[in-house]
Amino acid sequence: MDYGKSYGLHKVNTMATAKPATAPETREKQYLEGAARKALVDRLSRIEGHVGSIKRMVRDHRCADEILLQVTAVKAALNKFSASILDHELKACMNSCMTGDADDRLEKVTKVLSTLLKQT
Repeated sequence: MDYGKSYGLHKVNTMATAKPATAPETREKQYLEGAARKALVDRLSRIEGHVGSIKRMVRDHRCADEILLQVTAVKAALNKFSASILDHELKACMNSCMTGDADDRLEKVTKVLSTLLKQT
């Protein structure tokens, strides 16, 4: 699967077409560019709607097994969201958003991955 196409991401090092082949310019992928940001926001909106449905199920006194099944679906959706961020955005974030030297940024990523893995 070509994740770049499905999430509207740009390749990390693309050649500029306006320059001759002898002077290629590269452009680093920016964190959460247009189409990628929209895809993630859309995914979160669907999750938000699903959580609202669970809330209505609780208000309507639905059976616990039905509610828990829907909670499991939301957790899976959040895991997919997290995986998408990891697959497509983390490296760009490290290069553009995070402060500190390379070791500091690696420590931040390691800490967040550890926390994420504990929660799944």
